[in-house]
Amino acid sequence: MKKYLLSIVACSTILFSCQEKQAETVTKSEESVKEEFPFFIPSEKPNRPLSAAVERNYDAYSSIRPEQNELYTQFKYTELKGFDYNGGDGTITRRDPSKVIFENGKYYVWYTGRKSPVKPVGMSRAKEATDVIPSADWDLSDIWYATSEDGFTWKEEGIAVPRPPKPEAGWRSVTTTDILKFKGKYYLYFQAFMEASGLRGDFCPVSVAWADSPDGPWTHTGKIVIPNGPEGSWDQYSIHDPYPLVHDGKIYLYYKGDFDKRPELKPSKIRMQGLAIAEDPLGPFTKHPLNPVINSGHETTLFPFKKGVAAIVQRDGQEHNTIQYAEDWVNFEIASITELLPVAAGPFIPDAFTDTKNGRGITWGISHFINAGGNWRHSILTRFDCDLSLDVDDQKMKDHHYNYSPEFHYTHGLSGEQRKRNEAETNKLKAK
Repeated sequence: MKKYLLSIVACSTILFSCQEKQAETVTKSEESVKEEFPFFIPSEKPNRPLSAAVERNYDAYSSIRPEQNELYTQFKYTELKGFDYNGGDGTITRRDPSKVIFENGKYYVWYTGRKSPVKPVGMSRAKEATDVIPSADWDLSDIWYATSEDGFTWKEEGIAVPRPPKPEAGWRSVTTTDILKFKGKYYLYFQAFMEASGLRGDFCPVSVAWADSPDGPWTHTGKIVIPNGPEGSWDQYSIHDPYPLVHDGKIYLYYKGDFDKRPELKPSKIRMQGLAIAEDPLGPFTKHPLNPVINSGHETTLFPFKKGVAAIVQRDGQEHNTIQYAEDWVNFEIASITELLPVAAGPFIPDAFTDTKNGRGITWGISHFINAGGNWRHSILTRFDCDLSLDVDDQKMKDHHYNYSPEFHYTHGLSGEQRKRNEAETNKLKAK
């Protein structure tokens, strides 16, 4: 009997020990899972050490996944109807569209328009330019405009702002315009060239015209509202792409500067974006002390978003191919990274001039292609669509990437010089 009781006690001790070890194993397993990053990504940042990359996922972006990020989108393009380009021979160009506005039951857009007897000779041959021979694609241009009932088919209405007589600002070319509606009047800001582009680069200040109706007539003030900066400053030569919005009852006008030109580098200059602020559309404008406020981007495209302003930043600089956001309208941070961004985009922004404190974003606009038909001196307007809107959730615009064909990749092949370099490197290896 005693032996039987001892056996029971021994078995119980062994069983308890096994259960204790099993519980210990389960606890360690649970702790191990807690130490690993979870399979389902938490919407709130976990209270644990994180890598810099995962830390950014929570701190830099509004969402942990691109498709949940209101400032992430892919872009889709549609060919516009209603514009003739003379067979694409380079004698007609339309480029650098303004923001699109909706007035009088239809959409309006303004743009750089050139109709010349010959195509441009190129900026490198600017000395050959005359009163009828343009140097650059935008040389000898006027500000044209078009209207549309649906945003896809457009009717060209003619010239809104012609080049003024010499020597007024813009006598050589008026280009790259954008629209402002302020206190019942309309204002077109534009680059005002007084020489052919290429003679000294792309030198010009910003001028403005105004009207009581989007159909004009427009009064060209002949006034330089945003002058170039002093010698040695970042915007001493270029004040490009004037882009006005209304914020805090004032005109916030963003613009691009080209600078840091270094012939030993290619590209030889960089581009950044600045900000000038005025209480009156005709100025005076005060440049922001933190200029430049965006460190990248070839053109200037922004729109009110929530309390702040968002920017489409494409083509040039360390942070190209990004969409950025500044709640204070000055200090921009990257909100998303994407591809196929529209060039020289002019979005349709219903609240661009309402001084909104809850910007709703954008879903479409007009941009341009500069190499239409393989001709780098021939530009055409196009429509882009996207989902950068708080009021739309189009998941078909939120794909993570485009699938480019092999043929597309092969169009970006090596140059003859690069092939020779590769051949030389191979021959060196063979000679060893």
